[in-house]
Amino acid sequence: MSVALDGVNGTRRSSDQAEQFVIRSIIDGGFPVGSELPPERTLAHRLGVGRPALREALQRLERDGWLTLRQGHPAQVNDYWAQGNLYTLVNLVQAGELPENLIVHLLELRAVLAPAFISQAVVRQPARVVALLADWTALSERGEEYAAFDWTLQKKTAIISGNPLFALILNSFDPVYVSLATRYFQRSECRLASRRFYQELMDAAMERDDVRAAQVVRLAMIESLRLWREEGSEETSVRETVSVQ
Repeated sequence: MSVALDGVNGTRRSSDQAEQFVIRSIIDGGFPVGSELPPERTLAHRLGVGRPALREALQRLERDGWLTLRQGHPAQVNDYWAQGNLYTLVNLVQAGELPENLIVHLLELRAVLAPAFISQAVVRQPARVVALLADWTALSERGEEYAAFDWTLQKKTAIISGNPLFALILNSFDPVYVSLATRYFQRSECRLASRRFYQELMDAAMERDDVRAAQVVRLAMIESLRLWREEGSEETSVRETVSVQ
């Protein structure tokens, strides 16, 4: 199966344009999982790019888990959830709007990772963790301020943990985390929950208690996931009410 494409214009490199167009088409269902892309010559013509640029884009898409390239045959669209990798996740984040289920999956992943790297940070450098948390009482009620503080705390404790993979994973979420967290922290109950979390984590770090720190983080992550799901349920209810009216 192939899907006709409109021309691609813009100031970015043509290979980047082609790559983003194919990714968006896969996400939107224009290129369904298991389907074939149009032949390379046809696809390059429809996109308005040269074949070398298209080939470069397709090779990156294979590396990133989106496609399987087959010599003598059109590229095949992968099931990117099953065959993708960390690059795929980065592509999804950079694509813009994330489906609600992906946001929940990201929060579930954070609930697994954060207790590990923050407790390791408390073991290695508790004073630095305390210093990161020291200014939480000065936060205003602005969601943007909480979002920036929270993201800085997570990224810096990931670095302090001594395991560079934690920081690499978190860096993948840079384009989207603060915007999502700003939305989350608009709710007063979310800010209140985080204030409790920051104080309890600071107490654990001051006592150099990594076990308690891990427990505090785990409970806070579970609570934030509950609050996010609650917000999603409320928005769905509002949309349904409006549609009925």
